[in-house]
Amino acid sequence: MKVFHGTTEIAGQMGILSEALQKKGHYSIGYNTFHSYLGYEDHLVNTDEQTIEQERENIIRAFDVFHFHYGTTLSPGFEDLEKIARLGKKMVMHHWGNDVRFHDIARIHNPYVYTGDSPPNKVMHERLTKMTRYIKQAIVQDYEMVPYVENYYDHVHVVPIAIDLSQFTPAYPDPTKKRPLILHAPTNPDFKGTAHVEKAIERLRKEYDFDYKRIEKLKHSEAIELYKEADLVIDQVLCGSHGLLSVETMALGKPVVTYIREDLVSRFPSELPIVNANPDTLYDQVKKLLENPSLRRTHGEQGRKYVETYHSSDVVIEQLLAIYEQL
Repeated sequence: MKVFHGTTEIAGQMGILSEALQKKGHYSIGYNTFHSYLGYEDHLVNTDEQTIEQERENIIRAFDVFHFHYGTTLSPGFEDLEKIARLGKKMVMHHWGNDVRFHDIARIHNPYVYTGDSPPNKVMHERLTKMTRYIKQAIVQDYEMVPYVENYYDHVHVVPIAIDLSQFTPAYPDPTKKRPLILHAPTNPDFKGTAHVEKAIERLRKEYDFDYKRIEKLKHSEAIELYKEADLVIDQVLCGSHGLLSVETMALGKPVVTYIREDLVSRFPSELPIVNANPDTLYDQVKKLLENPSLRRTHGEQGRKYVETYHSSDVVIEQLLAIYEQL
């Protein structure tokens, strides 16, 4: 089977899934037109929209399955989809967040959410209406995403974020460390709730002895090296679900603080070890972890086991292959 991933690389997922598919004996590669300081390169053709448009016919002929990401396809106006469908080739759309996070829906269960990076509702609706004329199934990473797209597709699959665990050796927090390091790594401070994080940090500084590091604008590989030093990680406290940072730092054996919406907690596996905190509870939850070094270690160990069970690319790829089979 030949699988095309494109055309927007989010959180390294096109490359990770392509590698996992290759291990299973399939040909898979991602064509990426979204370039950022994160510097994703593995199993990708980093290109641009114009080049993909020029190669569109060749790409359509070459692949059997088209796994599109972030509401993008081979053509900006989705002109490619009619031909792919006519040729009987399989298609699925993988939505990742702000490409479909309708502003009004996001606020129904979440007073904290930031949707400033999502397009206007009208634009998202028009794009979804166009692509779902031909793409009938979608993938999302968790149940926070389902309400945004469930009325557009015949079926929405929930598939967790994937990581290559061979790249993450656990470095569990040392309970005897005198000055623990708290780490926060916002790719988008407004979305992640960085102002709330740093407000809590300043309040905690008056009571506890610790270091705080904010990581920004680094290549992904460089950021991972810094994550290894952390004793406690604060991810996103507004969205209502966790992101890649939570998964990667759990894989490294770190305790992670993130906001999981109350109505979504039961939709995650029961052993999810994330310490749940929103802007109103962040101070108290981080305080608890600062006061209990052994708890940091316990959460770190539980996080590694959780990622091995649910987020390993070897596990996720089996779910993905089952989806491809029934498209």
